[in-house]
Amino acid sequence: MNLGTVIKDIRKQRGQTQTEFAESCGITQTYLSQIENNAKEPNLATLKEISKKLDLPLPILFFLSLNEDDISPEKRKAFEIINPSVKSLINEFFRVER
Repeated sequence: MNLGTVIKDIRKQRGQTQTEFAESCGITQTYLSQIENNAKEPNLATLKEISKKLDLPLPILFFLSLNEDDISPEKRKAFEIINPSVKSLINEFFRVER
């Protein structure tokens, strides 16, 4: 799971600096940097605020952060089949490119 990178990429797509986005979320730029570099895992309240400020439902953030290692081996084939379609749908609904 690469949640920090997903947050960073979407924040950049929305044209916000780390400082601007951190302030809007009520956290420090340093803490946001640690989250985006996957050095810190934010608590649920912070994640909810980040999700809200990105205008993206939290489950979507989690889905976008999934990688093959997060999927059990017996379900990887199905994930590989549905992943592009789901991401395309997410992009269409939320204007997020991943």
